[in-house]
Amino acid sequence: MTESSSSDAEGGVEHRKLIIAGTGIAGLTAAIYAARSNNEPLVFEGGEPGGQLTLTTEVDNYPGFPEGISGPELINNMKKQAERFGAEIENGVLESVERIEPSSTAGRSAPGTGDADRRPFRVELTNGDAYTADAVIAASGASARTLGIPGEETLMGYGLSTCATCDGAFFRDEKIVVIGGGDAAMEEASFLTRFASKVYLVHRREEFRAEDYWIDRVMEKVDDGEIELLLNTEVTEIHGTQEEGVDRVTMVRHPEGHPTKKLDDPETEEFDFDAGAVFYAIGHTPNTEYLAGTGVEMDEEGYIETKGGVGGGHTETAVPGIFGAGDVVDFHYQQAVTAGGMGCKAAIDADEYLESLERADSGADAPATAESDD
Repeated sequence: MTESSSSDAEGGVEHRKLIIAGTGIAGLTAAIYAARSNNEPLVFEGGEPGGQLTLTTEVDNYPGFPEGISGPELINNMKKQAERFGAEIENGVLESVERIEPSSTAGRSAPGTGDADRRPFRVELTNGDAYTADAVIAASGASARTLGIPGEETLMGYGLSTCATCDGAFFRDEKIVVIGGGDAAMEEASFLTRFASKVYLVHRREEFRAEDYWIDRVMEKVDDGEIELLLNTEVTEIHGTQEEGVDRVTMVRHPEGHPTKKLDDPETEEFDFDAGAVFYAIGHTPNTEYLAGTGVEMDEEGYIETKGGVGGGHTETAVPGIFGAGDVVDFHYQQAVTAGGMGCKAAIDADEYLESLERADSGADAPATAESDD
């Protein structure tokens, strides 16, 4: 048994050099680089295997694929590449990460760190399994947001969806409502025109925050009659049954936008709208719950804050040995190629950290030099 997968004699817990949370572009890129550095990473797939890219039918902007490639195919190729170099990929959702007291596996510290860092991490999964690790890369991505409106909980998966590429084909010739104003909403609305009798793009403001490229594509479909814009409008309730699916939604509209904040304004109009399906495209929430209590710093939305800046260590967090990469850090770009770059950085940063631990161990194990009698 290698050192990276040795067993903790005190607790029977398997020890690994490096654990990676997430198998999206960031996590798999980190796995490829970490495996090539002989760190034998253990990679957990999490609740959304492959991350957001597996929900994309066609990826046209990932370098090296002039004809494009499907999201699932790209992810599967990366998994095979990581495994080829020695990464181990398992299904599992992280429940928690915490520091533990020194054990027989590793009571290590990077040079210059205090006693608080002379501990490995204990990583627990929701299924009860546990591991220890010298370093952890958090690449667990972000999950689609919801509105919390009546009908949402009952109808999620029964005409309400957060993934157009997953579920769009189920609603052929239906009137489909897409909610959002960013790139994702534009992309999903455009994609759904393949199936819908008409797509209605609902946005709470007059202006979109999406890139001009996506706005231009949507406006072309507006001109063609495939998409209709419902601006300064919000959905407040989704109606239907699990047996029959969605049949209509309730909306409110105000000429100055953000109508749910102006429900008492006489200019706010409420109306019902027939629809066969509703798709949310309103952003994501970072999957960082398992890092609560670790000391990793996060912003108010829960995105991991990393060192960044010039030179190495860009992906370091406030906790030595924990690194962040991909959409769990990046709330701005959220592109596959930027996630891959961050995964590469995280693996290199983790490798440098692990080497520092080995150097510290070597120094601690070396015999003391006898003092001279001179």
